[in-house]
Amino acid sequence: MATDSVVSMGATHVSGLAGRYATALYHHADETHLLDQVVSEMASLGRLIEESADFRRLIESPLIDVTAARDAALAVLRAQGFGASVCHFVGVVISNRRLRQLPDFVRAFAALAAEKRGVVIAHVTSAHPLSDVQEQALRARLIEAGYNQVQLIQEVDPSLLGGLVVRIGTRLYDSSLKSRLQRLQYAMKGAA
Repeated sequence: MATDSVVSMGATHVSGLAGRYATALYHHADETHLLDQVVSEMASLGRLIEESADFRRLIESPLIDVTAARDAALAVLRAQGFGASVCHFVGVVISNRRLRQLPDFVRAFAALAAEKRGVVIAHVTSAHPLSDVQEQALRARLIEAGYNQVQLIQEVDPSLLGGLVVRIGTRLYDSSLKSRLQRLQYAMKGAA
């Protein structure tokens, strides 16, 4: 599936279907003066999707009837304390038979909210979880590079062996040991 966010010059511009849904929710939240609440709740919804295997199964199942899916999802959201705006948004997503794309819509909304607030999102992949000291050092380096407000989204990939891969927009900074070994292997093949 193609990504719904198009990245340009370090800023994230959401587009495609996910961008349209995210933009509609953002404008609604802004007009109703609930933007901070909706941004917070959408982040919570993203965490719920990541952490709850049952909720993910509900989202991913093509066998569940639309009405049953809407009732179940809204019951979970209301029980978790989500407000009317996010519940209505999820209800519309389900009614439009787009429930399987909800995680894409949540990511697009987060990217749009960050862009509107002047925050740059840096996707950081490391072989091991970053310590607080390492995270602060990385933030300091990114600020030195001109990225003033940075939100780090961290992922662990043991196959990197060491080092980091940082993606900010279309820019990729790869200092992983895996990448260095691959470059060395290619160089040695060329010399033979």
